[in-house]
This record gives sequence, C-alpha cells and structure tokens, in this order.
Amino acid sequence: MLRQPIVTVLGHVDHGKTTILDRIRRTSVHTKEAGGITQHIGASEVPIDAIKEIAKPILSSLPIKFRIPGLLFIDTPGHEAFTNLRRRGGSIADLAVLVVDVMQGFQPQTYEAVEILKTFKVPFVVAANKVDLIPGWKSKEDRPITLALKDQDEEVLNYLDTKIYEIVGELGTLGFASERFDRVRDFTKEVLIIPVSGKTGEGIPELLLYLAGLAQKYLENRLDVDIDKPGKGVILEIKEDVGLGKTATVILYEGRMRRGDEILFMTKDGVRKSRIRALLRPKPLDEIRSPRDKFRSVEEVVAAAGIKVAAPGIEEAIPGSPIVVSSPEREEELRKELEKELSEIEFEGEDIGVIVKADTLGTLEALVDMLKARGIPVRRAEIGNVSRRDVVEAYTVRQQDRYKGVILAFNVDVDKAAESEALSKGVPIIVDNVIYRLLEKYEQFLEEERQRELKELLDKLILPGKIQILPGYVFRRSDPAIVGVRVLKGIIRPKYPLMREDGKVVGTIRGIQSEGRPLEEAKEGMEVAVAIDGPMVGRHIDEGDILYTDVPKEHAREIIKRRYLLPDSYIELLKEIFEVQKNRK
Repeated sequence: MLRQPIVTVLGHVDHGKTTILDRIRRTSVHTKEAGGITQHIGASEVPIDAIKEIAKPILSSLPIKFRIPGLLFIDTPGHEAFTNLRRRGGSIADLAVLVVDVMQGFQPQTYEAVEILKTFKVPFVVAANKVDLIPGWKSKEDRPITLALKDQDEEVLNYLDTKIYEIVGELGTLGFASERFDRVRDFTKEVLIIPVSGKTGEGIPELLLYLAGLAQKYLENRLDVDIDKPGKGVILEIKEDVGLGKTATVILYEGRMRRGDEILFMTKDGVRKSRIRALLRPKPLDEIRSPRDKFRSVEEVVAAAGIKVAAPGIEEAIPGSPIVVSSPEREEELRKELEKELSEIEFEGEDIGVIVKADTLGTLEALVDMLKARGIPVRRAEIGNVSRRDVVEAYTVRQQDRYKGVILAFNVDVDKAAESEALSKGVPIIVDNVIYRLLEKYEQFLEEERQRELKELLDKLILPGKIQILPGYVFRRSDPAIVGVRVLKGIIRPKYPLMREDGKVVGTIRGIQSEGRPLEEAKEGMEVAVAIDGPMVGRHIDEGDILYTDVPKEHAREIIKRRYLLPDSYIELLKEIFEVQKNRK
C-alpha cells in the first residue's frame, strides 16, 4: 500500500512559505465535493481527488495515473520545523518545496535551506513565488500557471525568464541542475522551478500535480508501507493543551499506532518506556465548539498521519526524536537502536572545538552538520540549556584556542550560574533562534576576535614593512629626518626600527603624518610623511632609497606562528627581510 508523501516547505523569511501553505489549504477546502482537506495535528492532508479537481484544466494533457492517496503537508514551514522531521540517515520528509521570491532571488536563508536539504538528502522543487508582482503581470485567481503564461505580454515573459534563470544560476553554483518545469527533459537530473503566486493561487495546480507525480514515479519504494507493522514516528513538539495536559505532536511515517500500545521514546536521561493513553486527531472545523473540544479520540492511526499522543512521561520526550511502538520481544533491540542514534547526535568529540547546545535533536543535528561543513570542530553537542559546566569547558578550550572556546546556543536559555561564570571568565555565549543568524553571529565573532588579536600583535610586535623615500620630498634633513615615503609592502608604525638594503640600521620611526594629521600606521600603497630619529639625509639615507623594518628574530617567530592573521604578502616580505638582515657586516 502506498502512503501519502510527506511534504515540507522551506525558504527565506517573507518569501511566502506560509502564504503558499495557506493557499494550498484554502484551495483544497474549497473542493469539498472532491474529498476536501483532512486536518491532522501539525499537518494537512490534500487528498488525490482534491488535487485532480484543482488541476482539472491541465490534467488531460498529462498522462498520470495516480496511486498515492494524496499529499501530507507539514503545517509549520521553516528550517527549524524541518530539522525535527529527522530520522536516522535522513528525514521523514519525502519531498520539499523551496520557496524563492522571484523578485528577490536567493537570500541568506535560501542558501541555508538548500544546505539543510542536502544534509538530509531530501529531493525538492522550487516554487518561484510572487509572480503577481512582476510588472505588467495579468492575474487570475487559482488558474494553472501553464494557462497564465499564455495570457502574458512578451516583455513580461522575458522578465520572468530572466528571474527564473537567476535562480537556475544560483542552484548551479550549489551543485544542482535546474530548469523551468515545462522545459525539464530529465526529472531525475533537474530540479523543477514552478512559477507560482501564493496570493492569487496561480501555479498551485502545477505545484500539487508535479509533487504528486514526482513522488509516485520516483519514490514508490519509499512510500510502499506495511500498515500492519509496529508504528514509527517522529516527535515534532511537546505541547500543553487545555484539558489534555502535555501531549506529543507526532508525524507517523510507518506502520500503525493503537491506543494501549507500548511505546519507546528518547528523553535527556535516556530511552523511556510508556503506554499510549490516547490518540487524538482534530475534529472537522465545523464541529469544534470550544478550545477544549478541538480533538477527538481515535482507537488507531495508520501512516502517514499527524497525531497527538498522550502517554505518561511524554512531556520528557525530546522534540525531533523517534517514537516507536514496542513489544516485550523487541524492546531490547529497539532500545539499543534509539540509544545509538542519540549518541551519534549528542556526543563529545574534538578536544579543541566549540560547544553546541540546542532545543531539539533535529536542530542540534543540523547545526553540527553545518559547522562541520564549514570546517569548525565540535567539542560537545547536547540538548538543553547552557550550564556552568559548559562555560567551564569552553574556558578550558579558550586557553588553547580563543576562536573555539565559544558556546553556540540555539533556542535555549542560559542558566544564571552559567551567565555569571561566563562573564567572569570572558567566555562568549552566542545565542539565537534562527540557525543562519547563529552561524552569522559566530562568523562575526571570529572576525572581531581576529581584529582584537591583530591589535594585540600590532601593539607588541614589529611587523614587516618596506618603504621608498620619494625623490623631491625631503622636508628636514635630520633631528629627526622628515621625508615623504611610499609604503611598497607591509606596514609601518611609530617606534619601528628601519634598515637599508645592506642591512644597516639607520634609525627609528618617530611619527607618521598624512595631510598634517598624525597616523598610527601606514599600509601598502599609502604615501605619507615620516619622521625618523637617527639618520641624516644625504649621509645615511637618500632620496629613492628602499628601507625595511628591522624585525627581531623572536618577533619573526611569533609572526610566523600567527600568520593566519596577516596577508600572505607579509610573510613573503618577512623572507625578504631575512635576506637583508643576512647582509649585515
């Protein structure tokens, strides 16, 4: 038996994820005579009859015989919700819709969404949303985009093509071949880009039709389930409901769950066993009388479905973790599987690495994968608030590597003791509830830390510099000599000793000026006036001379040790300075 594919929606903020989901639900509700929408907890089921009705004007041109019962859309769009659809080795999501504002193109969260989809190996289509905003676009509610395109002027079509091929270009740089849906030749090799409008409903028929067609053609083995098998699901969230107490929102993707079934799920203290006290599904909207009356109890549910599970201890379950139906003969084996899965995500790894804390298993896994992809080592990854222990550990790392002694906290709180310890020990805690912003903040911290370390370096070391005295710019011959120079390479600062090309030290920089203003430093390409204590122009130095900073050997060793802070040209110049120093008599 084929179950309905589980579909999730991702994209940058304000690109129209919720609008598209709302439009799919609204359009489906309007086709009640074709079965209408079936509400699930955390998901909306669009039956295949509703899809056929919505796509009726174009269905005759597509020879598709549907065998799937419909599509199950996860109601909460976005990356964090998607990551909680995780299962070992991938995601329970069968397909994803990547929403891109056709007018704005790729934005930071779009790149992150593609990265997450790659990590979890989920095939996707692109919904190029907001076509109704294209200048000159002629809109008509809910019509297929195939028909809408025939109604547009040539310049509008050209404009749309330009925007579509900008998306094609971005996907190409990320390793995906793509094309507008009606020009795709090989559905196994190219990502479909479907122009849509969440606002007017244009293109929604094609979006639903192609999702159903692709799922049926290429995911049949994955969708073929034995509904009599013990149920397997993933916990999306734990929520308190009026009159029900704490329940788990579960997406059941395999098998069957019954009231009274023994279940296993993960908690912070390990795997816990319980028994299903109630399985709840929403009542049809027209039957709901009050907030207490939203749900009806059912005896059993088969995949795929969104349900609420009430069971003793379920409030301790970790969102993003599996929930499985158990039995006495299978309990030990299932426990080991769950424990192994948890240990692969919550782990202690590198000695020198960042500490990662997150609110759910899915976000923790996604965050760790994205850090690893950026070459950032992780010392420990764990679910829960930031504790004093985390700060002490990060401080130990910070003593050895100031860039890694950091705590990255996703959507969790910082304990008061941890906050106080971090303040006294100078341990950075970077907190956010959007993954890409958290990583951006860490990148920003790295840059600020590099600047701080560079300033420390500048304050205590003499760095490589090479200057030339400009002919015709001798302002004073001695005590101090004041000359105009061009910085050929590196950097110069006050108090830096200078030597000639024969290695002879001629003096020390007293000050640097440009247009009468004193400067702390001058870098490559700058022309400045320099006051030098020691030499006399015409005896020790002359117009046109090349001078170098005289870098002491112990400073050179420190510069090489911290070469990651400096441009490669500084290290090349340092080698040149070594050769000049060798010339000393």
